[in-house]
Amino acid sequence: MSKPKYVVNIDDVNGLSVQEKKDLKKVVEKYAFRANEYYLGLINWNDPKDPIRRLVVPTMEELNEWGELDASMEHKYSPVKGLEHKYRDTAVLLVSDVCGAFCRYCFRKRIFMRENQEVTRDVTEGINYIEKHPEITNVLLTGGDPLVMATPKLEAIIRRIREINHVKIIRIGTKMAAFNPYRIVEDDSLTDMIKKYSLPDKRIYVINHFNHPNEITEVAEKAIQKLHNAGAIMCNQTPMIAGINDNPEALAGLFKKLSFIGVPPYYVFQCRPTAGNKPYAVPIEKGHQIFMEAFEKCSGLAKRARFAMSHATGKIEILATDKKNIYMRYHRAADPRDYKKFMVFKRNPEAYWLDDYAEYASMKKELQTAGT
Repeated sequence: MSKPKYVVNIDDVNGLSVQEKKDLKKVVEKYAFRANEYYLGLINWNDPKDPIRRLVVPTMEELNEWGELDASMEHKYSPVKGLEHKYRDTAVLLVSDVCGAFCRYCFRKRIFMRENQEVTRDVTEGINYIEKHPEITNVLLTGGDPLVMATPKLEAIIRRIREINHVKIIRIGTKMAAFNPYRIVEDDSLTDMIKKYSLPDKRIYVINHFNHPNEITEVAEKAIQKLHNAGAIMCNQTPMIAGINDNPEALAGLFKKLSFIGVPPYYVFQCRPTAGNKPYAVPIEKGHQIFMEAFEKCSGLAKRARFAMSHATGKIEILATDKKNIYMRYHRAADPRDYKKFMVFKRNPEAYWLDDYAEYASMKKELQTAGT
């Protein structure tokens, strides 16, 4: 299936009934829908619980009131349009406001809305900012998905970043190997570009986004191998999503299959409390239990991921639980003083986010009061 056709109208999804299409129009009016023939073709339409269906086809529960559009307050860390600088050595460039398909649980779904002002077609201001900040050694290209862009446009951005000597790592955050691997398999100019700019001392990392083992098809494996051969360093991150990978067998299956094709698991994220995401969220403590049970089924090479929460204050790793407490630490912190923080909270099986723990909520209130 070369260059699969994009599907942006819910009426064009053949596996849905007339009534389902009618009902789901209410959802897609609020949260955009996008898929393609290849990815929809992975769905077993006879299985209402098919994980690929759940990943890309809307559900009415998305209309339940819950969360915020910018749950991690990314806007707070945007010194210039299209760039985020939350952690000292890493800058994030939002280079695209489109993906190969739209994950229903997306934490950045706000950029697919008409009023979005965060993504810019001209990254000059962002690159100028990076040039002026020698502490930045890593630049992540994301969006949206950078591989939706034509290769010449993407290369123009990467070329400019490579001219900045203090930037040693360029990361491309993409789900294209899952959503449309033909984009990679059939475009030699893309891998030629990676060969050109992924240097022995300045690598290009491809941060893949496989969520379920069913996404790792034969053609997806070819795409991964082609990126490997071009000199890209590979890894994978995924949120834990209800109905997709929130059981030890599915998560362990994902970890194992990724390790077999040479894509080390990197992060498993707690689903952010983003508006529309309630049906996809798993409580933190249940998620940690699933994560640890999945680890029990894997070899060492398959269990290199960290279970983390991308909170407004930083990436917080969920380390362990016992009968009374849950234990966390800052893996990355917006405020360098937080790096040493090790946090112990009384367990709350209903907690979906750090703010749901009473001790943290109390501490946050005290800090806000002290600042007034």
